[in-house]
Amino acid sequence: MKAKSMGCSILIALAVLFIIVFLSPFTIIPPGHVGVKVLFGNVRPGVLDEGFHIINPLLNIVKMDTRLQAYTMSVATAEGAKYGDDAIDALTSEGLMVRLDLTAWYRLIPQEAPNVYRTIGLDYVEKVVRPLLRTAIRDVAVNYTAEDIYTAKRDEFIDSMTTHAIKLSEGKGVEIDKILLRNVKLPKEVENAINAKITANQEAQKMEFVLQKEQKEKERKIIEAEGIREANRIIAQGLTPNYLTWYRIEMLKSLVNSPNNTIIVIPEDLKTMPMIMPGR
Repeated sequence: MKAKSMGCSILIALAVLFIIVFLSPFTIIPPGHVGVKVLFGNVRPGVLDEGFHIINPLLNIVKMDTRLQAYTMSVATAEGAKYGDDAIDALTSEGLMVRLDLTAWYRLIPQEAPNVYRTIGLDYVEKVVRPLLRTAIRDVAVNYTAEDIYTAKRDEFIDSMTTHAIKLSEGKGVEIDKILLRNVKLPKEVENAINAKITANQEAQKMEFVLQKEQKEKERKIIEAEGIREANRIIAQGLTPNYLTWYRIEMLKSLVNSPNNTIIVIPEDLKTMPMIMPGR
């Protein structure tokens, strides 16, 4: 009886171990992921959020990353998503070929993960994200000149690419966050011509600044001269005979009160010059 009981315990333990190891009635979804539920080859609606979940042991849980990710298409051999030169060749509005080196930020929409897994698969980046980005970039580049992309309208070009990529991604289960233009490679002669134009514009702006500075200095000198002229006019108007007589008296007072041995003979009418004689 005791041996039979022990045998039952062993069977129960083995059954529990089998359930834990092979049936796995629980799962853990790591941070930044969702779990897609698959039962007998059919994708079930809804997703499992990150954390611990008790599940039907018969379910197969496919974990998919929903964090912000970067997809780089670079001219550098080992820098991009694909090994080798993966920069994008695009035609501009004037028919020039430019090479664009860029990075796109994207993420899988969590609620769309079951549909993406069912209709596209785990390789949705290669099937959807990459072609979508390359199409958006080429569609937009044809609306800009090489000079626009290289200098004047670079930011506008980036915004247009991002907007178009977002539109193309609608209904695909992925979200485009931003496209970053890292480098623009033009034909050498075009690049030299644009750089020469930029240098010429900078020199012209510098000369314009110098001319404006000289004009301001001219205006300042004119204002200063007008101020001096007005001051002299006011002073001249104030030099009346009475003022001059008062001023002469004040000057004589200062001479009389000065600590010296000078003898001063002041004329009675105050109109002629006083006689100043050294004292003994």
